Amino acid sequence: MPFADLLGWATIIVEIVGGLLILAGAFVPVAAVAMIVVLLVAIFTVHLPNGFSSIRLMSYDAAGAHFGQLGYETDLLYIAGLLVLCVGGAGPPPFSVDGYLKARWAP
Repeated sequence: MPFADLLGWATIIVEIVGGLLILAGAFVPVAAVAMIVVLLVAIFTVHLPNGFSSIRLMSYDAAGAHFGQLGYETDLLYIAGLLVLCVGGAGPPPFSVDGYLKARWAP
């Protein structure tokens, strides 16, 4: 990846700040776009060669189950959840900042 140090830190910031914004229900569409970009990059650079499945059992022995690398199924699930939050909204006013702002600025 070009600019690996910069992109690594940007990914960390997007995931932490974006997660907190989603949790608070604040600026959900803006946070979701950044988080979806990070998830798409992860799908195409890491998970795509591993296939679709989120669970890949490699072997089982006396030490227990040994799992392989994850596929892109879980990332697609996260993207779907973020899109649902964008379309459906973050929640009513007492539970989300977006709902509060929408109620406050409504005519």
